[in-house]
Amino acid sequence: MEASSRWTTWWQRRDRERARPVTGQDAAVRLDLLLGAVRAGFPLAPAAHPAGHRCSCDRVGCPAPAQHPVSFAWQTQATTDPEQLARWLSRDPQANFITATGRAHDVLDVPAVAGRLALERLDKLGVGGPVAAVGEDRYLFFTATRGTPVDEDEWWPSALDSTPDTMSEHPGLRWHCRGSYTLLPPASLPDGSEVRWLRGPEQPLPDALRVLDVLTDACTEVGAVAEEQWLIG
Repeated sequence: MEASSRWTTWWQRRDRERARPVTGQDAAVRLDLLLGAVRAGFPLAPAAHPAGHRCSCDRVGCPAPAQHPVSFAWQTQATTDPEQLARWLSRDPQANFITATGRAHDVLDVPAVAGRLALERLDKLGVGGPVAAVGEDRYLFFTATRGTPVDEDEWWPSALDSTPDTMSEHPGLRWHCRGSYTLLPPASLPDGSEVRWLRGPEQPLPDALRVLDVLTDACTEVGAVAEEQWLIG
């Protein structure tokens, strides 16, 4: 048991040492991109980041490496305060960030093959809005949110979407609204891929239902559907 513990400690230390350092230029670019999201009103909170091929949280078998908040209090932490953002980055320059959905925006999350098809169609329809790519796997479409309607029966909350390891069970469209979050560009993943903007946060947020119609059709055409047509949260 003691030998196993020493091995685990050595492995975790090695991965930390292999984490790519953030240069001054990298830090300035990241800060500028994150401030763009803050100016757009997107509430941010710090998230884990890659440490070698592992997650910085050091959880053995982390189900969402570098894709989850660092604190269980992320909903309370999430803010648009640029000074707080700067403090977080000064403490951990490599940190990824999540954005809490259901406040200033929602996010419709689809497989990349459906996202590319939908983006072409939305362009032809003249429907803009911020769009991000999660490596080569997923597209994130940022939309206006319904927030918290007066009549709670009119809308729904989103279950906390903190288990991307269940993605294989839900390969189609997922709607991140109240109580959920997504990674925000720029972010790095352990496999070397990145979360990057295809359309920046300065774009006006489109109506969610209008984007949903296009995304649902695209997912159906490429066969990226779950048992239910789309999943909330």
